[in-house]
Parts: sequence; structure tokens; C-alpha cells
Amino acid sequence: MGKRLRDNLNSNYFEAANALTSKKARHRIVAYVESYDDIYFWRTVLGEFENDKRYFEVMLPSKVNLTRGKKSVLMNFLEGEPLGKDMIACVDADYDYLLQRRTRQSAMVLDSPYVFHTYVYAIENFQCYAPSLHNVCVSVTLNDHRIFDFRTYFQLYSEVLFPLFVWSIMLYRNGNYPRFSISDFNRISDPGGFNMHHPEPSISNVRRKVRTKINDLQRQFPDAKEEYLATKADLLALGVTPQTTYLYIQGHHLFDTVVSPILSKVCNVLRQERQNEIYHAAAHKTQKHNEMTCYENSLQDIKVMLKKNSGYMASEQFRRIQDDIRQYLDSY
Repeated sequence: MGKRLRDNLNSNYFEAANALTSKKARHRIVAYVESYDDIYFWRTVLGEFENDKRYFEVMLPSKVNLTRGKKSVLMNFLEGEPLGKDMIACVDADYDYLLQRRTRQSAMVLDSPYVFHTYVYAIENFQCYAPSLHNVCVSVTLNDHRIFDFRTYFQLYSEVLFPLFVWSIMLYRNGNYPRFSISDFNRISDPGGFNMHHPEPSISNVRRKVRTKINDLQRQFPDAKEEYLATKADLLALGVTPQTTYLYIQGHHLFDTVVSPILSKVCNVLRQERQNEIYHAAAHKTQKHNEMTCYENSLQDIKVMLKKNSGYMASEQFRRIQDDIRQYLDSY
């Protein structure tokens, strides 16, 4: 069976299955996603739009060979006929949103009415949404003391990265990305040693690396000023601001290398603070032991709670996803 026919049958199968069900039954809309973690995220997105007429089933693109990833979703279901109203794809934007159709995959992601993307680089960027990180610390340590300003730190971090990020997008758009890859960008954007009480040196470290690399790129591309300024203006129009650059860099790098280590150090202080309170407030040794055991049994893993973080739902980028889903359903 040819691939075009297979894809068309996939889409038509779900439409036909819905047509055969009782008129009182809810329509099922299948949403294919990239990975297991994406299932939970897109369930959070799509669940709001379920009602007595429709529901969504979020799944990986294949139950047969367990293939995962964005290319698997797009290649399996976008080659040939489009997905269809009862079968959609939900993927990370990666750089495809910012590339604005410079590549075939970018065009596929942006132009299909049945493909939805995150706008930010990936779901991990949403999970690391700075205004919500204090809540993650509270869920981990059960201590609501605000001892670190995540919002300000990541605004400063983003402002330092923004000029180099413009270079990155420009070079990916014009095909010169081997000269400055995402991996290269990640090495520069790593804050390195982080001190919660003195975070400024980590920002200064990134600033120094950014300046060095920009000087290098300016030497390599001496005539790029006009293209650079045009790319910068375009990114601003797409919603990327100097204060929110962190939302558009590689998600796994942000999650594992930048945010998780910072959260770990903040949570360690909060945890120690709570333990000290128990130690000094306990009336006797037995109470101290019982309270400490109760508290320690209530502590949560940082990365687990970060993955469950849904504070990003207040972000403008998340609302754009909701608007896209709403527009799709209005034409359903």
C-alpha cells in the first residue's frame, strides 16, 4: 500500500469511525505527539476544549514500533494527504516557528491547519516559565519563603543572550548554521557556577562569552549587519523579546543545564531553613524526630515537580496555542 494512500486512510478512518457512532456519542479527536512527556502537556492544553460533543485522545504516532519524535509525527502523517479534522499533530516548535518557512519542515508546521506547535522552543521551556518557578520550589520543599527572584534573573539572562540568539536564528535561516550550531549556542548560554546569594557572576560569565562569540561572528560575516537587523525586527514581531529569550532556546538544555541546577540550590536553602525551624521549635527529641521524618517524607523531586509545573498557563505563548485550538474547533 502506497504511503499517500496509507496517510489518507488514517485520516479518513477516524472521520468514518466518528460518523458511525451514535449522534449522542462524543466525537473522538486523536492528537499525535512526540514523546511520553508531551502526552501530559498536550492533555493539559486540549482538556479545556472537551465537552459533551467531543473529546481528545493524546497518543504517540505509532503503537506498533513505538517510534517517537517530531520527524516521526510529521513524516508519518503529513506526507501526502493532510491529517484531517479528527486527527491532529501537536509538536514542539523548536526553531521551525522562528525559521518562518525557510525549510520544508517549518512550512509543514506553520501551514497545516491540523498541526499545532508550542511557539516556544519546546514544552520544557514552558515548564521553566520563570514567574512560576517559585511555586515549583514550594511544591518541592513546602516552604513558601521567597528567597530568590527568578523573574528578574531570567530577564537579565535573556537580555544578555538576545543579541547572540538573533545571530543563531539568522544563520539557521540563511543556511550557515554549521558555523554556529545550537550546540555551540548552548555552550555559551551555560551560566556555569551559580551562587544563589550572588547570582551576578553567572550573568557576567554568560555576557563575556556572548561578547566573544559575537566579535567572532562579526569577523566571519562582516557584511551581515543589514540582515541581522532585519532578523532582529522579525523576531520582535514574532513575539521574541530580549526579556523572554530563554523561552526560545533549546528546551532540554534550559531544563537540565540552566534551570534545574539553579532550582536545586534554591531548594537546598529552603529545605535547610525549614529543617532548622523544626529543630528549634520542637519541644523534645521525640517530637523533633517525628516532625523531621514527616517533613522529609513530604519532600518532592525537583525535576518531577518541574515537569508537572503548569504555571506557564498564564503566559502569552500558551494563550496563543489556545487561540489556535479554538480557531480550529470553530471551523470543525
